Amino acid sequence: MNVSRRQVLGSAATLGALVTAMRLGTFPSMAEAAGLLIEHQAFAEDHVRKLAEALSQKPWEDVRISMPPGWEALNYDQYRDIRFNPDKSFWKGAPHQFSFDLFHSGFLFTAPVDVHVVEDGKTARINYSPDLFNFGPLAPRTDGKTDLHYAGLRLRYPINSKDVNDEFVVFQGASYFRGVGRGLLYGLSARGLAIDTGQPKGEEFPMFRAFWVRKPDPAATTVVVEALLDSPSVTGAYKFSIKPGEDTQMDVEMVLFPRRDIGHFGIAPMTSMFLLDSISRPVEDFRPAVHDSDGLMMLTGAGEWLWRPLTNHKTLQVSAFQDMSPRGFGLIQRKRDYRDFLDLESRYERRPSLWAEPVGDWGAGAVELYEIPTLLETNDNIVAFWQPKEPLRHGQSYAFVYRLHWCADWPVGAELPVARTVFSGAGVDPNYSATPPSYDPDLRLYIVEFAGGDLDGDPVPDVTASAGVISNVHAAKNDVAKTTRLSFEHNVNGADTAELRAVLKRGDKKVSETWLYRWTRN
Repeated sequence: MNVSRRQVLGSAATLGALVTAMRLGTFPSMAEAAGLLIEHQAFAEDHVRKLAEALSQKPWEDVRISMPPGWEALNYDQYRDIRFNPDKSFWKGAPHQFSFDLFHSGFLFTAPVDVHVVEDGKTARINYSPDLFNFGPLAPRTDGKTDLHYAGLRLRYPINSKDVNDEFVVFQGASYFRGVGRGLLYGLSARGLAIDTGQPKGEEFPMFRAFWVRKPDPAATTVVVEALLDSPSVTGAYKFSIKPGEDTQMDVEMVLFPRRDIGHFGIAPMTSMFLLDSISRPVEDFRPAVHDSDGLMMLTGAGEWLWRPLTNHKTLQVSAFQDMSPRGFGLIQRKRDYRDFLDLESRYERRPSLWAEPVGDWGAGAVELYEIPTLLETNDNIVAFWQPKEPLRHGQSYAFVYRLHWCADWPVGAELPVARTVFSGAGVDPNYSATPPSYDPDLRLYIVEFAGGDLDGDPVPDVTASAGVISNVHAAKNDVAKTTRLSFEHNVNGADTAELRAVLKRGDKKVSETWLYRWTRN
């Protein structure tokens, strides 16, 4: 279930109407364009949905590209040496300012992916052409005979500067995709669907087999990409309406057609990396923190904000946050200062947060969180998604709609105080004795700093644990950090695991988000 980040990182780009590009004289010339767009046909609003439904009636096929000589086993460095030619970005220079590039197949990406453009109610597939790419000295050359299809696409828009078409969304690898808001760098990924995550029989990874990119209107600020999902267990039709900005938004409309009954699946799945921070340090490292996300945030159907810091324990941790009609959840990066990481290369303080906002009533289910042990920051070891209570049944169809926000920090409602910093260390029990003297291994001290919001009037802390004893609970103003510091001790009394819960209150009313944490002995 650990997914190497190299499997989902890559270069891909934007997309556009070839006819418009040619009229603008940007890409390509009429001679170069001959044979590039093929299979012109009508494109109805339910085009992809009908394809997915028809495909679900057929057995799944693991289709692979028959690679020409020299392409059978590309390594990572060879594949990286194949780059899309930026001068040939589709729609480059068009009034709507969107453009897109394509990813070459090869390396881990040997399943054919077709990319289509849609304009004036018609669609056409982009034929494979090596002329769209620059092949470096490490990369092999094509034989000119094999249709190598593509491996995905990358969307571009002047999101940071009006003079530069920066990439802001990438679709590449299985059903993975990534986005960024203004000023941010790629970090965590989303997926079209999760199936059997963490199950003994192994996880199934659906893939997007084809994309359709709609030509935007001249004044458009949104671009629409549709996708066909396929796997042994399910097919699906997806529509992504994407608006780049400080908060890059994706409205996702999906319809699933199961090939079998599916009991364990995830809607709006997210995949991230957490290696270490001040409270969880499985490896020695000079950096105070290494992660793309540091917590799972959730807004329950009852209106409670939850914050669960991520951890990297020695054993797999699975958590399920039961709910009815959730209002949102996401993997969030709260640390936003270089000094939080001290990493000049990775710049983790600029990684995006990802918030999923359901549209409509999703009913009963749970937000599931998987924290997979890892000793490497190149492994994505965090997975979160919504698991509906009811299974998917063969022969039926299921629709879900939600909005994704790729942004720096998803705001908690009404300026609610949030847990910005957490520290933990050995507690001090004056009655504990050992020879030689040592700390009590069952006693831990926790410090939680709540920042923001209205914390005047000395709110009262409410701290509980599923096992052990909570003591020495105290909350006070931290005038140096401009926070409210909550401290408490927890004696696990020999337990191997315990769920901690802390919130600030005035009377019965919660005046902060609820901080959750799982302590384990290993």
